[in-house]
Amino acid sequence: MTLEPGSADIIQLAWARRLGFDDGAFAGAAGTRLTRADEAARSLQFVRLFGSSALVGPQWALDAAAGYTDEELAQHVTLLTITRTHGGHGLGAAALFFADDLPLRQPSDELTVSQGNPEAMELEALCPPDDVNEVGLAGLEHRFTILHEEEGRRTPVACGAYTEWEGILAQLGVLVAPEWRRSGVGTLAASIAAHEALASGLTLQWRADVSNKGSLALARSLGFTAGGIQTSVLLG
Repeated sequence: MTLEPGSADIIQLAWARRLGFDDGAFAGAAGTRLTRADEAARSLQFVRLFGSSALVGPQWALDAAAGYTDEELAQHVTLLTITRTHGGHGLGAAALFFADDLPLRQPSDELTVSQGNPEAMELEALCPPDDVNEVGLAGLEHRFTILHEEEGRRTPVACGAYTEWEGILAQLGVLVAPEWRRSGVGTLAASIAAHEALASGLTLQWRADVSNKGSLALARSLGFTAGGIQTSVLLG
């Protein structure tokens, strides 16, 4: 699906606030790179959205990045090179997807969905730590966990969740139990969370590590539109 006219401006507004810029910063800097020096920053962040870009970090990092193109800064290895002498490590590059509407997915059978925290925590215990850390259910306050009932016991199989960014974006995440992957239940969980967020008047955001083929494919299959990239390194 394509975004409605004006949605890109709304998304850039949310990111401008998130990164500490004035509300109209992206709109007033089309074709140029926004920079903001933050000497207390524990990370260096590069964000590219709908053709505009921004870089936030200590002044020494901004100075070191000045000679690089946006395409180069979008590469995690470039930020690691810039910050090597300051202990730069981790985080990586994430593709950013957005949607202001999505098709409604209807389950083939009746579902039990819990909004409780214990069920989401139980699901995390069933999943590999790397998956748990990438999705970060603990930081997504609105959770919708699909339960499978068998022999009188309900087991969590997938959770779609979101949290609000700047009262504008709904940052989505989906976690699926390993044995239930590729069954369609992850798509359904994502759809449930997405439509709850849309009903609250939020624009949807999906972040996926550029190497996570499953998450990238799920975003596209749900109907999200690619809008940019976020590349970050932690500073030692």
